[in-house]
Amino acid sequence: MKRFLISACLIGLNTKYDGENNIEPCFCEMVKKGIAVPFCPEQAGGLPTPRDCSEIADGEGRDVIDGKARVITDKGQDVTENFLRGAKEALKLIKLLNADKAILKSKSPSCGCKCIYDGTFKKSLRQGMGVTAAYLQEHCINAIDSDEYLTQK
Repeated sequence: MKRFLISACLIGLNTKYDGENNIEPCFCEMVKKGIAVPFCPEQAGGLPTPRDCSEIADGEGRDVIDGKARVITDKGQDVTENFLRGAKEALKLIKLLNADKAILKSKSPSCGCKCIYDGTFKKSLRQGMGVTAAYLQEHCINAIDSDEYLTQK
């Protein structure tokens, strides 16, 4: 059976920056059936939960990977290396699973696939991918936006 990665917050694990989750029952069913494996790249990258809110400053995930943008907390701390480490750990797990896709949480600086917050901490969105989503796509893994998945099912 082919399995895939899913953002841990989507199945009710309290992995969001604020210690909460984004539970969606249909995603929980996927884990119960053994077809999805939960993962939080920010935790895997060494960040605690709860943690300060982070956004990508001056770019998007691909820019972070290329060293052209940074991931900064709302308190000004640079957490770029944590986000990059988490993205690499996500790819390791996907390879262990022999998977080719991941369903990732919309708007997240790690997992966003279509749009992310713009780095101003004013809840403004811009087109672009989070660090993990961009890293997975660079390695031929299909990163699927959770909101888009829910509207298509």
